[in-house]
Amino acid sequence: MIIGITGSFGSGKTTVAKMFGRFGAYAIDADNVYHSLIRPGGKCYKKIVMHFGKDILGKSRRVDRKKLSRVVFKDKSKLKLLNSATHPEVIKEIKRIMKSRKEKVVIIDAPLLIESGFYKEVDKIILVANKKGEQVKRLQEARGVSAKEAMKRIRMQMPFNKKSAFADFIIDNSGTKTRTLTQVREIWKKQGV
Repeated sequence: MIIGITGSFGSGKTTVAKMFGRFGAYAIDADNVYHSLIRPGGKCYKKIVMHFGKDILGKSRRVDRKKLSRVVFKDKSKLKLLNSATHPEVIKEIKRIMKSRKEKVVIIDAPLLIESGFYKEVDKIILVANKKGEQVKRLQEARGVSAKEAMKRIRMQMPFNKKSAFADFIIDNSGTKTRTLTQVREIWKKQGV
């Protein structure tokens, strides 16, 4: 069984994916796959440099993700260009990893699961929800951006109400970790794995 976990920045998708791991699922983090593909020599590296120029490179010719973020989160068309250059390769790599796994349940932790069209490849979709204030705080801590910049990035993603139309389950991650784990356990039991 393949379960896709999605949600906005700072919603706690990765935390939820790790919780499923405690029950025996294998989690694939789409962001980590993306990061491996944009390294020098990675399948997306040349495309990104070609589209966005050498100004987005940092030391040792690596893509500086902060510089790239500043470019793409200013202009929705540039974000779309980045996604079109990287999503197909990320999806290919995730599929390759999935085929190599023997676990009964594989979790795909992907912020753009729906937007990329990859939701069509999964059996169930879980949407992780959190309060905007908590999302902003997490984004500020993880990415070192201002509250204003964090809100701008959140708004550039598909709105929660649109994503919820695709969801088989919604996990409310605005409480304690114990409360979130209880919801994960309930979903796990319902799947009869």
